[in-house]
Amino acid sequence: MTVSRSPRVVIVGAGFGGLKAAQLLARSGVEILLIDRNNYHTFVPLLYQVAVAELEPEQIAYPVRRVLRRIPNARFMMAEVKRIDFAERVVETDDSAISYDFLILATGSQSQYLGVPGAREYTFPMKTLEEAVALRNHIFSCFEQAVREKESTQRQQLLTFVIVGGGSTGVELAGALIELIHGPLVKDYPTLDLQQVRVILLQSGDRLLAEFPQRLGDYTQKQLRIRGVKVHLQAKVSQVTPNAVHLQDGTTIFAETIIWTAGVEATLPPPTGELFPSTKGKVAVLPTLQLPNQPQVYAIGDVADVEYKGQPLPAVAPVAIQQGASVANNIKRRLRGLSPQPFRYKDKGRAAIIARNAGVAQTEKLTLIGFPAWFLWLGIHIYYLPGLRNSLLVVISWVCDYLFGDRFVCLILPQSTFSRHDIKVI
Repeated sequence: MTVSRSPRVVIVGAGFGGLKAAQLLARSGVEILLIDRNNYHTFVPLLYQVAVAELEPEQIAYPVRRVLRRIPNARFMMAEVKRIDFAERVVETDDSAISYDFLILATGSQSQYLGVPGAREYTFPMKTLEEAVALRNHIFSCFEQAVREKESTQRQQLLTFVIVGGGSTGVELAGALIELIHGPLVKDYPTLDLQQVRVILLQSGDRLLAEFPQRLGDYTQKQLRIRGVKVHLQAKVSQVTPNAVHLQDGTTIFAETIIWTAGVEATLPPPTGELFPSTKGKVAVLPTLQLPNQPQVYAIGDVADVEYKGQPLPAVAPVAIQQGASVANNIKRRLRGLSPQPFRYKDKGRAAIIARNAGVAQTEKLTLIGFPAWFLWLGIHIYYLPGLRNSLLVVISWVCDYLFGDRFVCLILPQSTFSRHDIKVI
């Protein structure tokens, strides 16, 4: 006598899209297995605040198993996916092989270095908690070394921070870093000449926040410059060496800290050749988010190559969440014998924070700048942040920073310290 089992849905990746799909498949008659190399979900939009000591790492991480407690038909496996056998419908991890009836690839993204020599080896990426903590350690280590450094040129290099990439992450990091320097670090390092501290933002295009309307990019540039960030437009990086950024116009900027926020690319599980990669480095998918020739496999979030109004969808949480919901609903439809429906993106707008009381936001009907946009950004991120405890702790940290202008996690943690040469993009 054979015992029939429920259809198994394997989800690779516990990001925004993967978790949303798992939640919507609850009590749907399927067996859900969620696989991730970490046992926590990282709230990536706030990683930069960990790097500048505004938040603790634990405040933007949430245990995956706690999310799955409310999904009786779901279980979690902490593992590294080594290979996917599409012919046999098997996901191979470090020590096991898991068969699937439906597979959802939600493996997220990693830093994209655009073929710039030395960028991967000599810059700080910021896509994981480990990388954010490593950057925080490095920033404070530079100030500690600068206090002891007697040679002015070397001290200037220690106190120069270059951010490559003028998108939302680069802008938000630049504003938060300059506030850290002119706030807590002024008090903590009174013997340092802050005239030597430089935060430099390099943007290859002709304006910041290219995904926003022109006037919002202009406002952002003005606000950063008022606060002391040196913004360089049309600054294309040709090479990165251990302590310098070289631009195509021949300019060389010497800095001990070079942070790369210039772009992301999909993190694809092997074998990538069977995933039909698109020219953008993502996975080509059908309008239903299914893989061509693999109707039981879906790709969502930063992995999927999907366009909206002729432009690639941005690598942001709302896109992944909507795609996770679409795939979950399509799997339910297929279980009922119905055809899957194409994914339709609902653009709810976007927002970026610049610094205290300054932000930009754009929706279909509304454009905000200054304090209203800044406050809206805070509300959006608290709404999406998982876990009541995490939300309360983040709000408390923000309120303390706003009222007292201080940061309470200005720590150098030796056990989490990575050099630029040790960091591995995962």
